[in-house]
Amino acid sequence: MTERSIAGKTVLIAGGGKNLSALIAKDFAAKGAKAIVMHYNSDATAASAAETVAAVQALGAKAVAIQANLSTAGAVDKLFADAIAAVGRPDIAINTVGMVLKKPMLEISEDEYDAITTLVTSLLGAYTPFYSSYAATKAPVEHFTRAASKKFRERGISVTATGTGPMGTSFFYGQEVPEAQAYHKQAAALSAFTKTGLTDIQDIVPWIQFLGTEGCWMTGQTVLVNGGYTTK
Repeated sequence: MTERSIAGKTVLIAGGGKNLSALIAKDFAAKGAKAIVMHYNSDATAASAAETVAAVQALGAKAVAIQANLSTAGAVDKLFADAIAAVGRPDIAINTVGMVLKKPMLEISEDEYDAITTLVTSLLGAYTPFYSSYAATKAPVEHFTRAASKKFRERGISVTATGTGPMGTSFFYGQEVPEAQAYHKQAAALSAFTKTGLTDIQDIVPWIQFLGTEGCWMTGQTVLVNGGYTTK
């Protein structure tokens, strides 16, 4: 049923075309969807997006990479206008953008806090001193999800958030600051299934696909797909 529901749809994925966003694009494409991969204006994200687009096209699906900076005014309108011109109107929009600074709380500047607050849409995790700026952005997303679901339900649009906890990607790995290492140990202690405590992104994609198809009756909810990370 999921394959029939996804086939022919267009999915817009914000996240630079790497890690979770890349996997979502490829899995949706494998089921017949077209993919729009949004990336930021850096060589690294452009390269990642191009690689993901090539992988999607190799599956026989249409795909395009579009550059956008969602922290600037008017960027979302332009992103959708460019997407419609290139591929067609998106049926599903997925935001996997994340940002974290390798700094303790008292060393983060006001501008850095503003940048994280503007971009980060992660919802639930551990509220540690090392990730204080990241944690501060979590609660607003839950409330925004509820409000947006009420606003758009009359148009038949569902709005749902997913709380994954820390994921086993480059977003969390490679951080050698002592506070980060302590956080990873804490995650491992809290996890119900894995020794590392980090969510495998392969376990997230089926849920995302469900929300894009059979999950349309679900809206305004925040669902935790984190291996029991927040149950202890």
